[in-house]
Amino acid sequence: MDIQAIHNEARNAAITAENAYLSQHGEPLYCGFAWVDVFVERTNSKEAKELIKIGFKKSWRAKCLNLWSPGGYNGQSMDVKEAGAHAYAEVLSKYGFKAYMGARAD
Repeated sequence: MDIQAIHNEARNAAITAENAYLSQHGEPLYCGFAWVDVFVERTNSKEAKELIKIGFKKSWRAKCLNLWSPGGYNGQSMDVKEAGAHAYAEVLSKYGFKAYMGARAD
């Protein structure tokens, strides 16, 4: 499993989802954040180290890594960020990761 290739596919899916949301709805004024949580066996496992290399950070939760704003959207709309994070998590899930979208309002 090539984690960089999976990350590239997931990032492209996130960017596509964010752009699709923006073209359909514009930028809603509901501000917030979105990220992807990936649950691992250990945060010092080989799998976790590979995820950390592509930008994931250790979460405050045990056995969890997260990647904030995986599509790279720089606006404030939580809805757009959620669309990207959800698309990213779906790609990781397709490859067997326990990945979920997380979000919170600002």
